[in-house]
Amino acid sequence: MSKNKFNTQNQLEVEGKTYQFYDLGKLSAQDKVSKLPYSIKVLLENLLRNFDDLHVSEKDIEEVINWQSDAEPSAQIAFTPARVVLQDFTGVPAIVDLAAMRDAVVNLGGEAKAINPQVPVDLVIDHSVMVDYFGDDSALRKNTEREFERNQERYQFLRWGQKAFKNFRVVPPGTGIVHQVNLEYLGQVVMQDTDDAMLYPDTLVGTDSHTTMINGLGILGWGVGGIEAEAAMLGQPISMLLPEVVGFELSGALAEGATATDLVLTVVEMLRKKGVVGKFVEFYGDGLANLPLADRATIANMAPEYGATCGIFPVDDATLNYLALSGRSTEQIAIVEAYAKAQGMWREDGEAPANYSATLALDLSDVVPSIAGPKRPQDRIALSEAKGAFVEHMQILGVELEDNNVSQFADEGGANAIGQEPRENAVPIEINGQKTQLQHGDIVIAAITSCTNTSNPDVMIAAGLVAQKAIARGLKVKPWVKTSLAPGSQVVPAYLENAGVMGSLNELGFDIVGFGCTTCIGNSGPLPEAVSAAINKGNLTACSVLSGNRNFEGRIHQDVRANYLASPPLVVAYALAGSMTINIAEDALGFDENNDPVYLKDIWPSQQEINEKVTSSISAELYKEKYADVFDGTPQWQELSTPEGENYAWPESTYVRNPPYFDGLSKDIASLSDIKDARCIVKVGDSITTDHISPAGAIQAKSPAGEYLDSHSVAQKDFNSLGSRRGNHEVMMRGTFANTRLRNQLAPGTEGGFTTYWPDQDVTSIYDAAMRYKESKTPLVVLAGKEYGTGSSRDWAAKGTKLLGIEVVIAQSYERIHRSNLVGFGVLPLEFADDQNADDLGLDGKESYTFGSLADKPKSINVIAEKEDGERIEFTAKVRIDTQSEWHYYQHGGILHYVLRSLAS
Repeated sequence: MSKNKFNTQNQLEVEGKTYQFYDLGKLSAQDKVSKLPYSIKVLLENLLRNFDDLHVSEKDIEEVINWQSDAEPSAQIAFTPARVVLQDFTGVPAIVDLAAMRDAVVNLGGEAKAINPQVPVDLVIDHSVMVDYFGDDSALRKNTEREFERNQERYQFLRWGQKAFKNFRVVPPGTGIVHQVNLEYLGQVVMQDTDDAMLYPDTLVGTDSHTTMINGLGILGWGVGGIEAEAAMLGQPISMLLPEVVGFELSGALAEGATATDLVLTVVEMLRKKGVVGKFVEFYGDGLANLPLADRATIANMAPEYGATCGIFPVDDATLNYLALSGRSTEQIAIVEAYAKAQGMWREDGEAPANYSATLALDLSDVVPSIAGPKRPQDRIALSEAKGAFVEHMQILGVELEDNNVSQFADEGGANAIGQEPRENAVPIEINGQKTQLQHGDIVIAAITSCTNTSNPDVMIAAGLVAQKAIARGLKVKPWVKTSLAPGSQVVPAYLENAGVMGSLNELGFDIVGFGCTTCIGNSGPLPEAVSAAINKGNLTACSVLSGNRNFEGRIHQDVRANYLASPPLVVAYALAGSMTINIAEDALGFDENNDPVYLKDIWPSQQEINEKVTSSISAELYKEKYADVFDGTPQWQELSTPEGENYAWPESTYVRNPPYFDGLSKDIASLSDIKDARCIVKVGDSITTDHISPAGAIQAKSPAGEYLDSHSVAQKDFNSLGSRRGNHEVMMRGTFANTRLRNQLAPGTEGGFTTYWPDQDVTSIYDAAMRYKESKTPLVVLAGKEYGTGSSRDWAAKGTKLLGIEVVIAQSYERIHRSNLVGFGVLPLEFADDQNADDLGLDGKESYTFGSLADKPKSINVIAEKEDGERIEFTAKVRIDTQSEWHYYQHGGILHYVLRSLAS
């Protein structure tokens, strides 16, 4: 069958070479097509090129051509990404699943090699380095050595995968963060099929929600769970509803003193209020002319924080400038420009906007210095109001913070004093030879980290200049602050050195601790023992400030209860101040050698200073040099032994185990059975994140996961993190719902992974209760509020849910990725009716639940909840299996089961 059904195949001449492409300009409905949003044009080209009358039909293409800006999403399309990117926390379990699928497909009578990526797949090892060491020039070496000690089994497994699978590359540890490497090196904007010289938009999905960072480069892509990514790797299109597209108009320019971080926190706040979950967001307007690519990438990065599927920018001169700066070839840059202009995907100043489902606008000059916290990225606070907001937060916790800016206190008066006296509940500590006090609001972690900001030279060099000016005035970081700098690529320290500011950052303790996600993912490492002991002794609300994108409860560090997002220069400033109870916009950060106060305005660089340093310190040659050997790795990586074989041998390991997902799998699928007499194991409120469901941080010794590792003779110092253990289902089952800040309403008065096992009314761990329910073959239910599954694209939040025996989740609403993951692993996502929630219905979680039939693939289902006294509560819930493809996956028990049966047959 000809793919050129709509007669759109055309030729494009670029610098003397002829290429093929599917030309949107040849479609007959040009008036409609020309007004489509940029992102919808990319989807339209994708369907035209992949037309097969099976996954993509004429009707699908016509639905996209006739996309209505004011229509509710109803049309189902099949999106085929050009490539897949993985990070190692989510990538290791993805490769574990592929290895298990090789075993399973052989058991079903197929061939192992049938399980192989059909599209290019890049995995960047970036989530495993932890900040065990900090504050000196040996930190990078020591943390890297410790990383290899902890993760050798995982890394050997990935080396096997790199050899066993085609189309699969691994960027070794110590290189950078996946999204920054993707932006600076992997992303092409326009792809080229060398077999037929076909040009087409670079598109992708990634196993990390911040895959959207690549949207800043005009590349359509978003985060999916590992389950969906594996299906895409195996050639399965991604089933999706044709989305609404919200247009976000930008005008003006940022004012002096405002950064890209301040801008993105403002955008996050605005779009969360607007409500864009499951929607595309597209930025347009003349303000884009004043927004360099790095700033666009910062905004695109945080699409998960504002809830959108993507936050995309069009291709224009800024795109080409960045491609040139980052070392892409002149040939590639010429192709990008010619293709974008030929397809009507090129932005010009003053052009009329596309048709959008809704719009909102921001004048960039209105952006003010800001932070966000203490536990959600959308909770923006103007810097001038940060102190007051923290005081209010403490009042909510029942703690009144009196104003103690009375006399010089901190480093025993004199230099660097911050003008505070200790409060009544202050805990005396001695750290690094200094005697001081730790109090509510003290900042114990200050981290320049995360792809969001370490990819942006303006804010990184601004941080260096703040450090340089602070040192010139004699300021020091407070002794209780754990400082770290974790760049997202090798390019960053190179240009910081060229700009002459790296030494100043080091002098303040911001030495490089690793090239990876570190603090933002929860790999902040241990606090100094004296600090941790003081926090626990005084039950203190200690704080962190990081230049990341996530600050959810229990994510950054288990001892740190209030976490704030800020730009890199503000991270430095807060490290100098040492406390959230100081108004750093107005109060002194410290005192110079003459005991004169030093204010933020005294050490804040001008935009001209920043621009001059950026221009003089960054070049295309720098990027080319640092990415010349990106796949080679360090000697430690190269010296690792590599297992052999088409199928993985599954050695004894506490990191990588053959999962049970496909045990007993047959070629035939069973009909959907009714779910009866289920019991509730978890009942929670709003904004429960995937960090609550499947935490990534440290493993506690007195937890089911810790006890499992202890029983396998793993010393506590080698527990590593739950994120690093995702290749072992035994650990991950035990870690599901084990976040130390989870408050399960079924175990009131507890915090952490506890529930009540109803038959005996025992308060026990969620894992132990689940295993007891499993023995009696009792299906389980989760009751939840709004935005269930917010946050990271964490497939283990669905896998762990399923392995605990949870068959149904009933929530008021879901975040996009987690809902999809639940379906993809055979868990039924239901939604309360629009005007209902569990509490309104009188559900306290003690009931048994019986659900109506799913045989006819209904859009809603009847639920009967029976209380202990026989009272019955009946209600109707929406079935959130949104497409026919998703029904196929659910019927098969999950998307991987569907793919296996398809390949075996």
